[in-house]
Amino acid sequence: MKNLIIFYLIILVPLAFLIWLTKIEFLDGWLFMSILLIYTFVYRTYTDGKRLASKNIILEKDIWKLVIPGKRFQYFRELYLK
Repeated sequence: MKNLIIFYLIILVPLAFLIWLTKIEFLDGWLFMSILLIYTFVYRTYTDGKRLASKNIILEKDIWKLVIPGKRFQYFRELYLK
């Protein structure tokens, strides 16, 4: 996942789909918030970790450490700009 455009698509398309499902009233508020929390803490942690691991910045076994608040900010430039 070294390509930045593909990375942005991978992280933004599920979020846009979730918002669209809420707009057409397929999801209620509680379900939206539950899925949004899963997206934030599980999906984004995994995708950000895989990107950093594919760029050899962190090890595969250290992906879970990105759940720690502020840890993603440490890798902001590598994740979103390069």
